[in-house]
Amino acid sequence: MRPARAPPITVMDLEIEHLVEQHRFQAVVQDRVCIAQYRLDAGVLSITHTEVPQMLQGRGIAGALMQAVLDHARAHGLKVRPLCSYAQVYMRRHPASADLRA
Repeated sequence: MRPARAPPITVMDLEIEHLVEQHRFQAVVQDRVCIAQYRLDAGVLSITHTEVPQMLQGRGIAGALMQAVLDHARAHGLKVRPLCSYAQVYMRRHPASADLRA
């Protein structure tokens, strides 16, 4: 018998919040918190950590969080320093974000 799978998630349905005081963007999916954590210093937003619980991985959630971070940076004239490995790979795979790199 195959294990039950969670229903697929449509990334467009994600509600991503920017929790300024906690320095993170987050989405709550199936009662699990998915995050993109950052530091902000002198106009540079350094992405320090992204995390999506294992049961939710592979559904585009981390990518949607990264896009929200990049959209925020662009809208506020910030540069981005991808410190965590996921952020580094995401920005490398999305050349349109190259102008945001610190």
